[in-house]
Amino acid sequence: MKKSSKSRLMPRHEAAFPDDTLFHKIARTVCRAGTLPRKELYEAWETARRVRRRFRGGRIVDLACGHGLLAQILMILDRKSPGALAVDRRIPANAGHLARTMAQEWPHLERDVEFVEADIESIELGPDDLVVSAHACGALTDVILERATAARARVAVLPCCHDARHCDTGPLAAWMTPGLAIDAVRALKLESLGYEVTTALIPLEITPKNRLILGTPLPGKENAHD
Repeated sequence: MKKSSKSRLMPRHEAAFPDDTLFHKIARTVCRAGTLPRKELYEAWETARRVRRRFRGGRIVDLACGHGLLAQILMILDRKSPGALAVDRRIPANAGHLARTMAQEWPHLERDVEFVEADIESIELGPDDLVVSAHACGALTDVILERATAARARVAVLPCCHDARHCDTGPLAAWMTPGLAIDAVRALKLESLGYEVTTALIPLEITPKNRLILGTPLPGKENAHD
């Protein structure tokens, strides 16, 4: 199965995930829902795994969440998080069906994951939150980073749709592709704001927009944001 496919996973695809592993169990559940493109399953899983290696606990705030699968997988991987908020300006109509199907296998998700249709600027964030976003388009990733750093929250973003007209390439555009320059500037800016920054990659076979930026606020660096 091509992992980058935008075709929906359907019940007939369950047989492609026969193993007794957590990922295959999640994949079979997603297949039964029949709502999610294959690519989004792999993106959410690979992002969540890397985020949880770095960050444990905290309220999950999934901004520009789409179907909200990233938030749900993060809640499955670490039950110490008190809950998750999945936020998007427009929640897909079938996100509720996916959430209900997931909750049939992991009942705590029905109680612990809340979907909110709102502008991300209206969501109140705090220092105990874990702010995440997978493929917030263009400058929306920068808005998410700004909101997270203003709250001194931990943050992890997987950027996409890099737009050199509206995103900062710094002095790097002559050396790098625009997308790489934009993400390099994002990582360096996060560091300048008093964050410990880690970078990672999800598999290229899933998406070419595979650079993950993770930041942890450093104690004593609170004034770096001013």
